[in-house]
Amino acid sequence: MEKFLSLIVTAGSVDTADYVGFTFFVGCMAMMAASAFFFLSMNSHDNKWRTSILVSGLITFIAAVHYWYMREYWLENQTSPTFFRYVDWILTVPLMCVEFYLILKPAGASTKMMWRLILLSTIMLVGGYLGEAVYTTGVGPAAWGLVSGIAYFVIVYDIWMGEAKKLATSAGGATLSAHNMLAKFVLIGWAIYPVGYMAGTEGWYSGIFGGLEGSMDVLYNIGDAINKIGFGLVVYNLAVQSK
Repeated sequence: MEKFLSLIVTAGSVDTADYVGFTFFVGCMAMMAASAFFFLSMNSHDNKWRTSILVSGLITFIAAVHYWYMREYWLENQTSPTFFRYVDWILTVPLMCVEFYLILKPAGASTKMMWRLILLSTIMLVGGYLGEAVYTTGVGPAAWGLVSGIAYFVIVYDIWMGEAKKLATSAGGATLSAHNMLAKFVLIGWAIYPVGYMAGTEGWYSGIFGGLEGSMDVLYNIGDAINKIGFGLVVYNLAVQSK
């Protein structure tokens, strides 16, 4: 209880005009609430869906913890917590790819497909980090952005036209519907990340937000919450419909 009260007191330190800090706090609370929902609902579903629900809860829980630290970093430095954000993504995005394998496993999905998606998502994120935080001059951002972008589009191809799509089509029904919705999250929801990458690297489109400090962080925070909670809710709905 003492720790909980201290968190509430600390939360009060967010300036009412600090919309970036506010979205960090709201994002943290939203994803923590989603984690509690997913974890507590696990035993309400058949065994074959419990791992999927567990992974959904882990995704939002990991994000909630990182969002708390990112909020603290923002309050202290008033700069984007790039390192913490990529640590969050390198843990949660591969897990989001694992969700495709888990929902398609009853339809015959192989672990090879799962590891391919994990590898591609890792390449996408490592490339993004290197271009945004390490090799930030010359051709570095463009080269690493290209590596990251290629990995992303291979993921998109696989889930929209490749093995994953074929398995979902063969399964049909609620599984196909869930797969299509997750694929839309990847195609549309994840699009904020390359936009953020270009806006955050010099020589690309770093001025597209008019120099408003933190604008990309607000977009990231909102997009992250929608993508991660939305992924979990799609899986939860599939488990409910499959009863």
